[in-house]
Amino acid sequence: MSNSDTRLSALDGVLDEILSRTTTDRGAVGKTVGAVQGAPGESDVSRLGADLFAIVDALDSSPTLRRALTDPGTAEQNRQRLVHGLFDGRVSKPAVDIVAEAAAMRWAGGRTLSAALERQGVRASLMAAENSNQLEETEDELFRFARLVEANPGLRNALADRTVSLEHRQELVGSLLAGKTSDVTIALAKRAVAGRERTFGQTIEGYVTVAAAQKNRVVATVHVAKPLTDEQRERLRSSLRSQVGRDVAIQEVIDEHVLGGIRVELGDEVIEGTVAGRLHEAWRLFS
Repeated sequence: MSNSDTRLSALDGVLDEILSRTTTDRGAVGKTVGAVQGAPGESDVSRLGADLFAIVDALDSSPTLRRALTDPGTAEQNRQRLVHGLFDGRVSKPAVDIVAEAAAMRWAGGRTLSAALERQGVRASLMAAENSNQLEETEDELFRFARLVEANPGLRNALADRTVSLEHRQELVGSLLAGKTSDVTIALAKRAVAGRERTFGQTIEGYVTVAAAQKNRVVATVHVAKPLTDEQRERLRSSLRSQVGRDVAIQEVIDEHVLGGIRVELGDEVIEGTVAGRLHEAWRLFS
C-alpha cells in the first residue's frame, strides 16, 4: 500500500472513531444518516447527499463558521442553534439534523468536521443508489472511471489543474459520463474532483470502499493479464470470503505487468500469484 493509501486508510479510521464516540454503532452522525431511510416523511434520501455537500462547501468557504461550530468554549446547544439558524429551510431537515448532531461533538478542528460531513454526504449518496438497486453498479462505475482517469495522463492532469475553475473541471467529468452511468455515479465523480488533499483516483477509491462497507463487504482489487471468467471470479470471491470472513467486492484490473496468474490487493495485504511475482521471489531467494 502506498503512503497516500495509508493516509487515506488512517483518515477513514479517524473519522469512524470520531463518529462512534457517542453511540455503540458508527456514531451519532452515522446513526442519523441511517435513520433517515425510516423517518416518517423523510424516506427519500436522493437529495440528502447533495444537501450535505452544500453545507460542507459553506464550511470550507468560511473559516469563521468552522471555528464557531467546533469551538469547545461554546455550549453544545449554542452550536446546534447556530446550525439551525443558518440552514433551516435552506436544505432538507435530515441534512440539518445531521450537521446539528455533528456540531454537538468535539472535533480537532473545523476541517475535520468538514471531512466527516463530506464522508456522510458520500454515504447518503450511496444509500440513494442502494434504494434504487444501483449500489453495486455505482461502485463498479466509479472504479472503472477512476481507472480510466489514471490511465490517461492528459485527463488526469486536466482534473487536477487548480488554475482551471472547479466548475469547469466538474463539467468535464459530467460530459464524459453523461448517458453512460447512473446519476449517483456522475454526482460522486464530480464531487471527487474537489478531493481533499488527495488525487482524484484516491478520492474515488475511498468512495468505492465506503460503497463496499455499505453491504458489509471489503474491496479486493484484482490485477490479471486477461479478464476473469464468471467461474474464476466466483471461485476467487469464495476463497477470499473464507479468508476475511466477509463478502468481497472484486474490482478487476487488466494489468500489462501481470505476465500470468493473479495479484490481489485486499486492504493492506497483497496476495501475489503472478509469474512476475514468483520470478521476483526466486531471484530474492538466490541473490
